[in-house]
Amino acid sequence: MATGTLSGPPGQPDINYLPDHNNYLARIKRRKETEVLAKELPHGFPLQLQNELVWDGNELAEQYDWNYKLTNDDLAEIESAVQHFQAQNLGLGYVSQNTFPLPNLHKTLRKISKEVHTGHGFKVIRGVPVTAHTREENIIIYAGISSHIAPIRGRQDSQYDGKPADVVVAHIKDLTASVDANKIGAPAYTRDKQVFHTDIGDIIALFALGEAAEGGQSYLSSSWKVYNELAATRPDLIQTLAEPWAADTFGRLGVPYSLAPLLHHQPATATDPERLIIQYARRSFTGYWGLPRSANIPPITEAQAEALDALHFTAEKYAASLDFHQGDIQYVNNLSIFHARAEFRDSAEKQRHLVRFWLRDPEYTWKTPEVLQSKWDWLYKGVTPENSVFPLEPFVRSASKGEANGEKSDNKVLQ
Repeated sequence: MATGTLSGPPGQPDINYLPDHNNYLARIKRRKETEVLAKELPHGFPLQLQNELVWDGNELAEQYDWNYKLTNDDLAEIESAVQHFQAQNLGLGYVSQNTFPLPNLHKTLRKISKEVHTGHGFKVIRGVPVTAHTREENIIIYAGISSHIAPIRGRQDSQYDGKPADVVVAHIKDLTASVDANKIGAPAYTRDKQVFHTDIGDIIALFALGEAAEGGQSYLSSSWKVYNELAATRPDLIQTLAEPWAADTFGRLGVPYSLAPLLHHQPATATDPERLIIQYARRSFTGYWGLPRSANIPPITEAQAEALDALHFTAEKYAASLDFHQGDIQYVNNLSIFHARAEFRDSAEKQRHLVRFWLRDPEYTWKTPEVLQSKWDWLYKGVTPENSVFPLEPFVRSASKGEANGEKSDNKVLQ
């Protein structure tokens, strides 16, 4: 595998995609000895967030059952819905609550959406009979169930097979046996550990078509819990996170980098409670494999390097571990929860293979921070059923390809 120190702009701190705890501790010590660190939070930011979205994963299982096991009646209703959809001879982009009717299960799925948005922020549906169905039927089931939780599917790529398309499903699978490592720019296509981060959009849905022979555990961590700890112990890092960061675009937006904070605070209004949103992908600041951080953009600062590690190691401290089994569908509030995964090993018989949707539910959706609106518009606006593409086999999205392949894309999503 392509590992080792990555190149970057002059002055880039000694930080890679995979966090180094010793480097983290050394940087903390060095900065405390040589810098005057802020002792106040940014104006208006809360000293502490209090909500069900604040949780410690080490204790969460004692307080909250995040699993919903499909019943025999649920499964019968799902099978009927598959047959109903197939009888209409429609493209997969037309899977919806109307074309995939679940008259009884619908109420449960709407409760799950509410829990994802206003409760603990995630839920796992278990028991989809993957082996009893074809790949296309499994995607129909996945899209059908998801349409009752969050009916809007986001665009994950704007081209497929070299043609314009609304690609709405992505495959998370190790492709290093068939794809040159220098052409891989995201850990989604490797067996590597994936560090804590967020994707783009409101809800991340992941469906396990297959599980690893060993490892590959899914980890979730409350970003609100992380915020509370950093606000109490390192308010200077909250200030750093709330300032604009130069995120590498890897040459895909017509500009070398974009500027946006990682942390967004939304005060309470007459209609919405106080909210805090953290949005970041570590590789945009450190590079990864075939996509090292660009040499012609500003380096991140020592404060930003420490903040990246602080997010990861604090999230790791409070993470919940979820065993991801074949037939599980995980729904996660991407605006309030970090996710990660362990390194894994596949075998001839067992291979980890997830498929992903980026979803939105208009009933419960959170307000999008203004600085993120263009990304959200690219993600959700103009996605049509007739132009939606559901690739059935794994592929590397254009936003995750290394420069070695010589391709450029207008894809605005770098997660």
